Amino acid sequence: MENIKAIGNRCSILIKNNVFSLVILPTESKQKTILLLLWLLAWTIGGVIIMFNYFSLTQQSAKLFVIIWLGFWAYFEYKIFRVFMWKQFGKEKLWIKNGTIYYQHNINGRGKIKEFDLTLVSDLDLIELDEINFADVFAQSFWVKGGERIVFTCQDKFVKFGMQLSNEDSTKIILDLKKYINKKPSK
Repeated sequence: MENIKAIGNRCSILIKNNVFSLVILPTESKQKTILLLLWLLAWTIGGVIIMFNYFSLTQQSAKLFVIIWLGFWAYFEYKIFRVFMWKQFGKEKLWIKNGTIYYQHNINGRGKIKEFDLTLVSDLDLIELDEINFADVFAQSFWVKGGERIVFTCQDKFVKFGMQLSNEDSTKIILDLKKYINKKPSK
Protein backbone atom coordinates (compact mmCIF):
# COMPACT_ATOMS: atom_id res chain seq x y z
CA MET A 1 0.00 0.00 0.00
CA GLU A 2 1.33 3.43 -0.96
CA ASN A 3 0.15 6.55 0.78
CA ILE A 4 1.61 9.99 -0.12
CA LYS A 5 0.70 13.04 1.93
CA ALA A 6 1.86 16.63 1.48
CA ILE A 7 2.17 18.76 4.59
CA GLY A 8 2.38 22.45 3.81
CA ASN A 9 4.58 23.46 0.88
CA ARG A 10 7.81 21.95 2.18
CA CYS A 11 7.04 18.50 3.64
CA SER A 12 5.88 15.19 2.27
CA ILE A 13 5.24 11.83 3.85
CA LEU A 14 5.29 8.55 1.96
CA ILE A 15 4.27 5.23 3.48
CA LYS A 16 5.16 2.34 1.20
CA ASN A 17 6.03 -1.30 1.90
CA ASN A 18 5.96 -0.73 5.70
CA VAL A 19 8.47 2.14 5.40
CA PHE A 20 7.59 5.60 6.70
CA SER A 21 9.47 8.33 4.83
CA LEU A 22 9.47 12.07 5.60
CA VAL A 23 11.20 14.68 3.44
CA ILE A 24 11.45 18.33 4.52
CA LEU A 25 12.70 20.90 2.04
CA PRO A 26 14.62 23.88 3.47
CA THR A 27 12.65 26.62 1.72
CA GLU A 28 9.88 27.40 -0.68
CA SER A 29 11.17 30.89 -1.51
CA LYS A 30 13.52 30.93 -4.49
CA GLN A 31 13.61 34.75 -4.38
CA LYS A 32 15.13 34.72 -0.91
CA THR A 33 17.64 32.10 -2.03
CA ILE A 34 18.70 34.41 -4.85
CA LEU A 35 19.07 37.26 -2.33
CA LEU A 36 21.18 34.97 -0.16
CA LEU A 37 23.41 34.23 -3.17
CA LEU A 38 23.78 37.97 -3.86
CA TRP A 39 24.69 38.53 -0.20
CA LEU A 40 27.28 35.74 -0.41
CA LEU A 41 28.79 37.19 -3.58
CA ALA A 42 28.94 40.72 -2.13
CA TRP A 43 30.51 39.41 1.09
CA THR A 44 33.08 37.40 -0.88
CA ILE A 45 34.01 40.30 -3.16
CA GLY A 46 34.31 42.68 -0.20
CA GLY A 47 36.63 40.31 1.64
CA VAL A 48 38.79 39.67 -1.40
CA ILE A 49 39.18 43.42 -2.01
CA ILE A 50 40.27 44.00 1.60
CA MET A 51 42.61 41.00 1.42
CA PHE A 52 44.39 42.38 -1.67
CA ASN A 53 44.63 45.86 -0.13
CA TYR A 54 46.36 44.40 2.94
CA PHE A 55 49.69 44.42 1.08
CA SER A 56 49.48 48.15 0.42
CA LEU A 57 49.19 48.99 4.14
CA THR A 58 52.25 50.40 5.87
CA GLN A 59 51.12 50.87 9.47
CA GLN A 60 51.46 47.83 11.71
CA SER A 61 48.25 48.62 13.63
CA ALA A 62 46.26 48.82 10.36
CA LYS A 63 47.69 45.46 9.28
CA LEU A 64 46.72 43.92 12.61
CA PHE A 65 43.20 45.35 12.32
CA VAL A 66 42.82 43.90 8.79
CA ILE A 67 44.07 40.48 9.92
CA ILE A 68 41.51 40.41 12.75
CA TRP A 69 38.78 41.64 10.39
CA LEU A 70 39.68 38.93 7.86
CA GLY A 71 39.30 36.32 10.61
CA PHE A 72 35.73 37.47 11.23
CA TRP A 73 35.16 37.72 7.47
CA ALA A 74 36.32 34.13 6.91
CA TYR A 75 34.04 32.85 9.70
CA PHE A 76 30.96 34.56 8.27
CA GLU A 77 31.94 33.59 4.72
CA TYR A 78 31.85 29.96 5.84
CA LYS A 79 28.52 30.42 7.64
CA ILE A 80 26.84 32.18 4.72
CA PHE A 81 28.16 29.61 2.24
CA ARG A 82 26.88 26.78 4.42
CA VAL A 83 23.40 28.32 4.67
CA PHE A 84 23.29 28.96 0.93
CA MET A 85 24.25 25.36 0.13
CA TRP A 86 21.58 24.12 2.54
CA LYS A 87 18.85 26.37 1.14
CA GLN A 88 19.75 25.61 -2.48
CA PHE A 89 20.56 21.88 -2.39
CA GLY A 90 19.55 20.50 1.01
CA LYS A 91 16.70 18.55 2.53
CA GLU A 92 16.00 16.70 5.74
CA LYS A 93 15.15 13.02 5.43
CA LEU A 94 13.69 10.82 8.13
CA TRP A 95 12.55 7.28 7.54
CA ILE A 96 11.50 4.35 9.68
CA LYS A 97 12.34 0.86 8.47
CA ASN A 98 12.61 -2.46 10.32
CA GLY A 99 12.38 -0.90 13.78
CA THR A 100 15.03 1.75 13.13
CA ILE A 101 14.68 5.50 12.62
CA TYR A 102 17.13 6.94 10.11
CA TYR A 103 17.75 10.68 9.91
CA GLN A 104 19.89 12.59 7.41
CA HIS A 105 20.77 16.19 6.54
CA ASN A 106 21.09 15.63 2.82
CA ILE A 107 22.98 18.19 0.73
CA ASN A 108 23.33 17.19 -2.91
CA GLY A 109 22.95 13.51 -2.05
CA ARG A 110 25.52 13.65 0.75
CA GLY A 111 25.17 13.63 4.49
CA LYS A 112 25.75 11.36 7.44
CA ILE A 113 22.85 9.06 8.27
CA LYS A 114 22.07 8.77 11.98
CA GLU A 115 20.33 5.63 13.22
CA PHE A 116 18.09 5.27 16.28
CA ASP A 117 16.48 2.11 17.63
CA LEU A 118 12.72 2.71 17.56
CA THR A 119 12.19 0.82 20.83
CA LEU A 120 14.44 3.35 22.61
CA VAL A 121 12.70 6.42 21.17
CA SER A 122 10.34 8.39 23.39
CA ASP A 123 8.90 11.85 24.00
CA LEU A 124 8.21 12.87 20.40
CA ASP A 125 7.14 16.48 20.85
CA LEU A 126 6.96 20.00 19.44
CA ILE A 127 9.63 22.52 20.44
CA GLU A 128 7.71 25.59 21.52
CA LEU A 129 8.97 28.99 20.43
CA ASP A 130 9.03 32.09 22.57
CA GLU A 131 8.28 35.03 20.28
CA ILE A 132 10.08 37.48 22.57
CA ASN A 133 13.22 35.33 22.85
CA PHE A 134 15.89 36.65 20.45
CA ALA A 135 17.50 33.22 19.99
CA ASP A 136 14.17 31.63 18.95
CA VAL A 137 13.32 34.43 16.54
CA PHE A 138 16.84 34.38 15.03
CA ALA A 139 16.79 30.57 14.62
CA GLN A 140 13.57 30.84 12.61
CA SER A 141 14.91 33.47 10.20
CA PHE A 142 15.60 32.53 6.60
CA TRP A 143 19.25 33.58 6.77
CA VAL A 144 20.41 30.87 9.20
CA LYS A 145 20.49 27.08 9.23
CA GLY A 146 18.76 25.69 12.27
CA GLY A 147 15.56 26.30 14.19
CA GLU A 148 14.47 22.70 14.61
CA ARG A 149 10.85 22.34 15.74
CA ILE A 150 10.45 18.61 16.52
CA VAL A 151 12.37 16.63 19.13
CA PHE A 152 12.48 13.06 20.41
CA THR A 153 14.59 11.36 23.04
CA CYS A 154 16.73 8.30 22.37
CA GLN A 155 18.98 6.95 25.14
CA ASP A 156 18.92 10.26 27.06
CA LYS A 157 19.95 12.15 23.93
CA PHE A 158 17.73 14.80 22.35
CA VAL A 159 17.36 14.48 18.57
CA LYS A 160 15.96 17.56 16.84
CA PHE A 161 14.70 17.92 13.27
CA GLY A 162 12.20 19.88 11.20
CA MET A 163 14.13 23.09 10.63
CA GLN A 164 12.05 26.27 10.56
CA LEU A 165 8.69 24.53 10.27
CA SER A 166 5.48 26.24 11.28
CA ASN A 167 3.55 25.07 14.36
CA GLU A 168 0.84 23.65 12.09
CA ASP A 169 3.21 21.62 9.89
CA SER A 170 5.21 20.39 12.91
CA THR A 171 2.05 19.25 14.69
CA LYS A 172 0.82 17.36 11.62
CA ILE A 173 4.18 15.61 11.24
CA ILE A 174 4.22 14.64 14.92
CA LEU A 175 0.68 13.22 14.69
CA ASP A 176 1.55 11.17 11.58
CA LEU A 177 4.79 9.91 13.15
CA LYS A 178 3.04 8.92 16.38
CA LYS A 179 0.28 7.21 14.42
CA TYR A 180 2.83 5.19 12.42
CA ILE A 181 5.00 4.34 15.44
CA ASN A 182 2.03 3.23 17.56
CA LYS A 183 0.48 1.22 14.71
CA LYS A 184 0.20 -2.43 15.57
CA PRO A 185 1.85 -4.74 13.02
CA SER A 186 -0.69 -6.51 10.83
CA LYS A 187 -0.69 -10.32 10.78
